Formats: sequence, structure tokens, C-alpha cells
Amino acid sequence: MTDAFVHIAASPLAPGQSPVRLRYRGAGAGPAIVLLHGGWGYDIYPFDRQIAALESTHRIVAPDRSGYGGSGAIAQLPADFHQRAAEETVAVLDALGLERPILWGHSDGAVIALRIGLMAPSRIGGIVAEAAHFFRAKPASRVFFETMRDEPERLGDRVATVLARDHGTRWRALIQLNGAAWLRIGEAAGDLYDGRLAELAVPVLVVHGARDPRTEPGELEALRQALRGAETAVSDRPAQFAVLADGGHSPHSERATADEVTRVASRWIAGREADR
Repeated sequence: MTDAFVHIAASPLAPGQSPVRLRYRGAGAGPAIVLLHGGWGYDIYPFDRQIAALESTHRIVAPDRSGYGGSGAIAQLPADFHQRAAEETVAVLDALGLERPILWGHSDGAVIALRIGLMAPSRIGGIVAEAAHFFRAKPASRVFFETMRDEPERLGDRVATVLARDHGTRWRALIQLNGAAWLRIGEAAGDLYDGRLAELAVPVLVVHGARDPRTEPGELEALRQALRGAETAVSDRPAQFAVLADGGHSPHSERATADEVTRVASRWIAGREADR
């Protein structure tokens, strides 16, 4: 992967900045796959195996959202940051001239990808939603989010080392912002898609670890039910689910599941491209 930069006129994640300079990693050539990182950034859960498998036939683009990696700093992260990031990402797609790419989002990135599917379905060819969140309230993760907000050093030395490598000295403030945002998100009832996920009109592959510690009881089934309502919108292409028994929060980068995720996602992506 090589680093490059793209400029967009403005971003709701970085109010007051114009233009906004964002770093992205790139590799390969061909139909585009855009990797959308989670709340800790790209390096902590790298897509190395998937890139190795796909870069000979696809253009891989992995942008750093505002605040992350090599992109500009942010001072705040509002509770509606997923929607703000969706708008920023569409601007990046436009600036890079990417026509109907497949979005592969992980964790927060999966929420962002699904919101792009609701907001701008004609701009994308499909979504791989990995470790997606559905519920706003996450009581089982509250202590985790409080640790992020109050004492991110307690996440461990290995985590801190990787985050510092990716984000530099601002890693601590960034993790605090993400933890605080999730605590505010959980103050409201409902789901992260404003009850609209049944309107989704793009094909979706859901990849999920059965042991994901960030998934609440009943959350994956609620996501399944919401997406089931979208089946008529994509004709005979209902959402597909790959739930990996040994997977945690990042099946694509975990030793027990990474190869299976690569196989499942590669087949699904090839099928979507054959339909075009």
C-alpha cells in the first residue's frame, strides 16, 4: 500500500476547515474496493490478507477519516459522527472519481457504509458490513467506553503502541473522543439508522464474529430482521450473513478467521461485479 492525499472542499467532521486534506492508502488497479476503518483507525485491525488477495484484480483505497492517521486533527466528535463521516466519505469517492465501489466497513466503518447505502445508494455497488453495530445503547460495553474516555492507557501497551504509530501523539485524545461519543450515542433509544435500514437498496454481506464483545444480546438478530425488510429493494439479492463461530470483533484480522473472511468476501464481491 502506498500513501497519497486527497482534498475535499469541506467535511462535517472538520467544521471550519477548507479545504480538508485526507490521507488514503492505495494499492492495485481495477474495480474499486474502499476500506472504512473502525473507531481506532486502520492499523489496529489491518486488512493485509484481504489486500494481498484482492489487489491483483482490484483497486484498494483505504482513507483515514478526519482526525485519524495521516488526515487532519479534529477537536470534537459529535454523537452523529457516523452520518458526518458518511458525508465525508462520499466526498472522497467523488474526489477520487470512484464509480460504484464496494465499501468494506469495519465496526464504526460498517455503520458509516450502511448509512452511505441509505444516503447515496447509486454511488456504491455493495457493502461488506463487518462487526456492524445496530443498537445505540450498548450497556455491556459501557465500562469499555468509559475506559476509552477516561483512561485510554489502560487499553494496554500493545494497543497504545499501534495507536501511537498510526495517529502520533494525538492517539490518546482521539480514543477519548470516540469513547465519549459512544457514551452519548447510548443515551438515546433505537438504532443507529433511525429505523430506516429496511429502506436499504444495495446488496449487503454481513460478516460477524460470534464472540464479538461489542455485540449486545439480540443485536445481530435485530440487524438481520432490519435488513430482511430491505430484501425487496434489491430484488432477489437479500442480505447475506457470514457469522464465524471463532470470530471476535475483527474477523478479517484475527488468525482463526482471517482466511475464511477473505474467501467469503472475495466470492461475494465477485458475484456483485458479475451482476453489473
